Amino acid sequence: MNIAKIFNGIFDPTAAVIDITDFIICMAVSVIIGLIIAGAYMLTGKYTKSFVVTLALLPCVVCVVIMMVNGNVGAGVAVAGAFSLVRFRSVPGTAKEICTLFLAMTSGLIAGMGYLAYAVLFTVLLGIFFIIFNVSGFGAVKGGNRYKSIRITIPEDLDYTDIFAEILAEYTLSYELSMVKTTNMGSMFRLTYDVVLRDPAKEKQLIDELRCRNGNLEIQISNQITVNENL
Repeated sequence: MNIAKIFNGIFDPTAAVIDITDFIICMAVSVIIGLIIAGAYMLTGKYTKSFVVTLALLPCVVCVVIMMVNGNVGAGVAVAGAFSLVRFRSVPGTAKEICTLFLAMTSGLIAGMGYLAYAVLFTVLLGIFFIIFNVSGFGAVKGGNRYKSIRITIPEDLDYTDIFAEILAEYTLSYELSMVKTTNMGSMFRLTYDVVLRDPAKEKQLIDELRCRNGNLEIQISNQITVNENL
């Protein structure tokens, strides 16, 4: 019995069969590519094990799928549509994560088409650029430590309309009341201001003056969280 016949398609036995050796070589190169991409991502900041493992295996998965649909335009379009669903994961991803996923998918696609050298070259070059752009601070907002969100808890009987306007005008370049929320069974309000500090070194002085106005209740200052990082 010819072992190679085991790998023939049962729906179209006459279709060309990928050589087993070539199949294994493509998978091995794809795994190496995935490890390169995962390593580059790990060097650029925080990461989770599950995401890094996904990056390491994704090129191999894409490579195998592309090899299986090679020459079938309809199947290729269907696969492309399925891959587009990666964007709509349950947890919204940052722009960097989405970019890395597409990098892994593209590398796997090139490998699946049989251009192994191009796949490795593409991965190495993009990995180097990816590290350089992240480490060098390319695109970082100048004075990003000035942009803060201030959450102030006040009693329900305190009119919050302009109670902090004088203080915020003194310590910030601009401020905006972005959210008002009731808390503690409605007995208190929690105000959220998005501000741009005049001098980040005077942050404690700002908190001390706000405490005098809100009765020494809870005050929280954090970096502004925007949706611009998400695609």
